[in-house]
Amino acid sequence: MSCDAIALAATLWLASASPVAASSAPAVAVTAPPSSLASEPLFMDIVRRADALKAAVDAWKGKDGPLDGFDAFRSEVDALSKLDMQAHLLLKARGTDGDLKCILRGIAEDLPVRLKEVETAADPRAREMALKEMSWLLRDNVEVITTPATVTSGT
Repeated sequence: MSCDAIALAATLWLASASPVAASSAPAVAVTAPPSSLASEPLFMDIVRRADALKAAVDAWKGKDGPLDGFDAFRSEVDALSKLDMQAHLLLKARGTDGDLKCILRGIAEDLPVRLKEVETAADPRAREMALKEMSWLLRDNVEVITTPATVTSGT
């Protein structure tokens, strides 16, 4: 969904809810908004994977010893990173003007860094912080896709 479409929908919604609009503005019929990126298969896959990985990370918090299933986790993080970059390139090819394409690229680049921090944590405290950072990044990966845009850049 373009940022302009979101801004228009928000403007129409706010105008319809305004007490001033109720008395002075003509009624506007609003059709269903266009589907968001979150409903596209690529973005749905990213959200599903990031959410599952976050659940795994959250289950590891506070536990000592080896992290169960870490090899599979590593492979899934690598796949998610590639999907985030694919989504970035897709939005770029569409000519999308907005932060999402840049955020997805940043997440794609940051996932391997966070993974390495979890792998190489020198002590339980460092590992706990690395797991928190990974959890936050995975949460952000879900939220940037599922949260509707609210501001346009004007270009």
